[in-house]
Amino acid sequence: MISPTIVWLRRDLRLKDNPALCAAAARGGAVIPVYIWTPGEEAPWAPGGAGKWWLHHSLAALAKSLAKLKIPLVIRRGGALAALRQVISETGASAVHWNRLYDPHTIPRDTAVKAALRADGIEAESHASALLFEPHLVEKQAGGPFQVFTPFWKQIQSLDDPPEPLAIPALKPHAAPVESLALEDLKLLSPIDWAGGMRAAWRPGEEGSTEQLARFVSAAIDGYAENRNRPDIAGTSRLSPYLHFGEITPRAIWHFTKAAIHRSSKAEARASAWAFLRELGWREFNHHLLYHFPTTDRLPLRKDFERFPWREDAVALRAWQRGQTGYPIVDAGMRELWTTGWMHNRVRMIVASFLVKHLLIHWQEGAAWFWDTLVDADLANNSAGWQWVSGCGADAAPYFRVFNPITQGEKFDPEGDYTRRWVPELAGLPTRNLFAPFDAPATELGGAGVVLGTDYPKPIVDHREGRERALDAFATIRSRH
Repeated sequence: MISPTIVWLRRDLRLKDNPALCAAAARGGAVIPVYIWTPGEEAPWAPGGAGKWWLHHSLAALAKSLAKLKIPLVIRRGGALAALRQVISETGASAVHWNRLYDPHTIPRDTAVKAALRADGIEAESHASALLFEPHLVEKQAGGPFQVFTPFWKQIQSLDDPPEPLAIPALKPHAAPVESLALEDLKLLSPIDWAGGMRAAWRPGEEGSTEQLARFVSAAIDGYAENRNRPDIAGTSRLSPYLHFGEITPRAIWHFTKAAIHRSSKAEARASAWAFLRELGWREFNHHLLYHFPTTDRLPLRKDFERFPWREDAVALRAWQRGQTGYPIVDAGMRELWTTGWMHNRVRMIVASFLVKHLLIHWQEGAAWFWDTLVDADLANNSAGWQWVSGCGADAAPYFRVFNPITQGEKFDPEGDYTRRWVPELAGLPTRNLFAPFDAPATELGGAGVVLGTDYPKPIVDHREGRERALDAFATIRSRH
């Protein structure tokens, strides 16, 4: 009789295209899926509030899918190695399989777990599925990691396509029940119900990811290249949280999208689909960076930025977090984030630039806020994105660029629909005044029922003064170089 195999689930909460699950099934014995809640081993990057909300519902969806196959999901908490050893002892399992992660805090933990289990005489194997290509397999022709995206993307395109997604394998249940915590025992959900906006916006789980991919490819991908910078248009994929929690794999998206490219007879549509795949390449690039430069979650890639004169301003930081800066496109984005757990990528760049350049508040403050409030909070993407905007990361040229929050709103929300949705107190303003209400004539403000400083805040910093202050700060590190 073949002994059971444990599948240690982490950020791979799916049945389709799950190499660890397939390898476990191929051994021929019972398969025991185990999720272990290990926030202490993920510090300081354990899931934030929005991430825990998504995780709860993703685990619930996975448990439901497994139950249809008569396979229970076993939930434990504590140290990963101790929990795995306990399940091994209880079930007689002789193998543990899992899918690899590449964060700097998970690699040493997983390496130690693998070594310890093998020393125990247990088969311990990890598999690749979180990325199109493992980070150590993509390197420059002369060797070494990339720090510029364009040559990285060219290298990715020169490689063979990643493997086709795997089907759901036939799974055998364990003969006897295995003790498990209830999902509610993990206390992932806040006792205060603040997640109504997220419930309305999202359907966590593998089925939700499949539906979202199909919806995007059928309805929006043809216009992606043109519309992806427009927050007022549903032009992006919104797949980022599904990718982070492993409810869908990048190679499933890659092959699904390439199939759509091959079916299309329109050159513009094919080019637009490739523009979307290029964004998947950016995700790969961000993970490549964090893997090869594992301190970039907390330290600048450009070492001269360690001397950057950041400011501490708790009042301004709080205004930014709450969408009360006095700049409508910034406030719209921050309010969308607070309500839905997500923000359009163009707006992420605008609000991040405002924090680190207009306010000169450290990018780590912004990264920490995003980590707690984003349902797609991903360490590689979050760190790389904030470093890029701050000018201290890879490919951050020109690093001294300061986004103008007025013209950015005018350009990317031309009718003001997005801004009016999230800043409804300004809904009555004409579009010509919407992004700079502080410059609007008194008659326009009065006609819209807006009293600045009462109904909507006055700007917490003047744009020109903030820009000049940022450029002066950049000059200090150049002069010390």
